[in-house]
Amino acid sequence: MSVPKIPEPARLVLSILTPDKGIVDMAAPAIEQALGPVEEEIGPMNFEFTSYYDKEMGLGIRRWIWAFADLVDRADLAGIKSLTNEIEQSYTVEGKRRFNLDPGLMSLGNFVLATGKDNAHRIYLGQGIFGDLTLIFQGGSYRPLEWTYPDYADSELVRVLNELRQTYKCKLAQLEK
Repeated sequence: MSVPKIPEPARLVLSILTPDKGIVDMAAPAIEQALGPVEEEIGPMNFEFTSYYDKEMGLGIRRWIWAFADLVDRADLAGIKSLTNEIEQSYTVEGKRRFNLDPGLMSLGNFVLATGKDNAHRIYLGQGIFGDLTLIFQGGSYRPLEWTYPDYADSELVRVLNELRQTYKCKLAQLEK
């Protein structure tokens, strides 16, 4: 028989896609009020993996990664995605988002994105939100899986996440003291 145990908290990482960082800067207070203070910002990073968002947000989309200072309970991912959806909606103009917010939870063993889209490899979390096992940590690095989005499989983003994982490890060590 397994004995249920609450896992260590995760590091909240937010991917922001937009051609207009200025609108994200305007939304930053609302994002931080909902999710806590941003500790690290990385970007802009190129985003040339898909044209999926171009029709809605326009050309020239770039990515920023925000890593938050406070660790979070892994069970909160669905609620976090619901909050980011509400923030996206509050800045929508004529039915079009001006930015895309994708929250993910970093643990020592994996990186899980939240999504509203069901698929065979996604686990339902509640509130219409699914957890997408995007990367696993193996052999000293996060590694993509066969279903990992190409941008998350990209070596530059994997490098960034590996660096954020180092900071996360330090945060976990501080919790143990």
